Amino acid sequence: MNRSASSTTDVVDKQSHPMSDLLRMDRMPHIWCSGCGLGTTLTCFIMAVRESGIDEKKIAVVSGIGCSGRVAGYINLDSFHTTHGRAIPFATGLALANPELRVVVYSGDGDLVAIGGNHFIHAARRNMDILVICVNNFNYGMTGGQAGPTTPVSARATTAPYGNYEYPFNIPYLSIASGATYVARWTALHMRRLKNSIAEALPKKGFRVIEIICPCPTAFARRNRLGTGLDLMKYYHDNSIIKHGADPREADIGMTGKIIVGKFLDIERPTFRDFLVENVWPKIGRK
Repeated sequence: MNRSASSTTDVVDKQSHPMSDLLRMDRMPHIWCSGCGLGTTLTCFIMAVRESGIDEKKIAVVSGIGCSGRVAGYINLDSFHTTHGRAIPFATGLALANPELRVVVYSGDGDLVAIGGNHFIHAARRNMDILVICVNNFNYGMTGGQAGPTTPVSARATTAPYGNYEYPFNIPYLSIASGATYVARWTALHMRRLKNSIAEALPKKGFRVIEIICPCPTAFARRNRLGTGLDLMKYYHDNSIIKHGADPREADIGMTGKIIVGKFLDIERPTFRDFLVENVWPKIGRK
């Protein structure tokens, strides 16, 4: 009887979740660690989808491998969990084949700007019609806490026990230099601003990038003695500086110091598909 009653309660709780329509409740509970900011980012995304008014059947979410990659499996939209580093080329195919889709790549810093880095810069260069949400926790959290392309100088990782001494990527600067048309950065603490940014970027055209600075208490914070997820949220509160239109070259992130957040760029320019429609398709007789 007790087992049956417990099962019934679980079903009721899942059905009564305020976002159950956009979550795959059969996949719950999720695998994310206590104090991780990924659940917060997903909440912001769901709220933004609702506020955007975009038909949910016209949204496709693509992810690579890693903690952030689990979003594709948890969200109740058309979603694709691809191989490591290949979310952007997969999303490129979707966007070109069906221009009615709002294609979102939702993945982590290691997946997008390490093994997927070449895809990232060339999709930006071509101005592919994709929104990239990059959750940056400064390490490869799922596979043990190895140093990645955004790990700050001097930070410890499993592959850098004496500290990392490779310069990290500045994702907003990389994005703008490569050709993105919309670039913003928020932390997992800035829920309202992050939600508004996603809602603003979703209907836009072109290659859009939103970086989310996210706590990883289990791997990165523990190894670097930064405290709990709550401690990191307090750090974001005390050290984030909202500076819209800031020069992205000033947006480097170190182990200590301020974090520049805000909307760095919002422009319009023809997408790759626009060029095809205008210049290539007429020559091959395609309408």
